Amino acid sequence: METMNAAVVWQHGLVFAGSADSGFTLKLDADSSVGGDNDGFRPIELIALGLAGCTAMDVLSILKKKRQDVTGFEVKVHAERAAEHPRVFTKITVEYVVRGRQIAPAAVERAIELSETKYCPVQAMLGRVVPIQHTYQIIEEASAPVT
Repeated sequence: METMNAAVVWQHGLVFAGSADSGFTLKLDADSSVGGDNDGFRPIELIALGLAGCTAMDVLSILKKKRQDVTGFEVKVHAERAAEHPRVFTKITVEYVVRGRQIAPAAVERAIELSETKYCPVQAMLGRVVPIQHTYQIIEEASAPVT
């Protein structure tokens, strides 16, 4: 079994410096309405970002293996939250925007399915406690000029 380590170190107010085994750091803070300085990511935002990043890496990698001509790619997470504390996510929609040339919808659908069911640990964990819906759009890019 592998152990992942992450930590936060208090800086001031409600600002913390977060780090993990990768060695990277980022700043966390709370909203000013609860005493924060609005000077960093909210922890709940990092969960949404983790989901977006995890599935984005999977889907893009799979599309490239399927030899899809992807020229641009974006994943947006829209997370609805409960009105009362602890303000958990109640519904998540993951929106994939794929730009490219002659992208096969079946390839996009399969890549999303594999990320959801096999590869993305963030999606696997969140999917146990909140419904996650997936949507996608393909934006056709003009063919590259022949030189």
